[in-house]
Amino acid sequence: MTEFSFLSGQARTLGVPVPAVARVSLPLPDGRTLSALRYGDGTPEVTFLHGAGLNAHTWDTTILALGRPALAIDLAGHGDSSWRQDADYTGGTLAADLVEALPVWTDRPQLVVGQSLGGLTAAALAARAPGLVRSVVIVDITPGVDQSVGPAALREFYRVVDAGSRDELVDRAMSFGFGGSREDTVRGVFLNTRVRADGRVEWKHHFAHIAASLLDAPVAAPASPAPARSILGEAGWADLAAVSAPITLVRATQGFVSDEAEREFADRVPAATVRRMEGRHNLQETSPVALADLIRTVADAGSGL
Repeated sequence: MTEFSFLSGQARTLGVPVPAVARVSLPLPDGRTLSALRYGDGTPEVTFLHGAGLNAHTWDTTILALGRPALAIDLAGHGDSSWRQDADYTGGTLAADLVEALPVWTDRPQLVVGQSLGGLTAAALAARAPGLVRSVVIVDITPGVDQSVGPAALREFYRVVDAGSRDELVDRAMSFGFGGSREDTVRGVFLNTRVRADGRVEWKHHFAHIAASLLDAPVAAPASPAPARSILGEAGWADLAAVSAPITLVRATQGFVSDEAEREFADRVPAATVRRMEGRHNLQETSPVALADLIRTVADAGSGL
């Protein structure tokens, strides 16, 4: 079984053809490697950024439903991209890798779609390199989300970083409401884990090992390899304020963005559009067709909904 073995079944369920898909990689100036998936034969029109603890494959079904040439990137510390020794997985730091990669992998400004951590990274990218981004879709995150709700769920989820089998991790993911159907969750767990020499299965992303400290207060315990930096708060608001491209926030009805967080977003980013969508935090997995339809509308409009 390979990382692409699930695509034919997903495409058959959707009634769409399987596009050409290839993994690409880019050496970064500091010696790390950034990895991504390129879908379709044409130049990518849309770039997708996943959330914490996920990888590029979380977007497979959404991209199949979208039917456009696309790029899905494994953010640093996730998927096939290198881990960071300083464990800095904040939006601004992750965006710096994208500033290096997008001019190599694309030839035009992108509609950048980011979910959760990927949404904060999309804002950071658009603030730092506006010429690379024509529009931003942020999926179920704001810098002001209640850290005692959504991020707390991630902290609790990643208290368990290995298991005796992939089925155990599938059961745990579903109990937290992450993923869509069991079939989808089995696929996601397969693509996001590895079997160690001792036979136990572990998450292969760095985030699983540092989630609690990274999502807590910005000062880490002394044993941490470097001070953990908050991925929420004023830095995220500053990035959003600096974005000149159109912004659309997609709020999941059963996600991390509360009514209060949505109101704060609307007050602090008044030019943005806010849309609500039925589904859980990982909308790309729980509502992929509806999300693809929204992304297609934004792509065709060229300037938000």
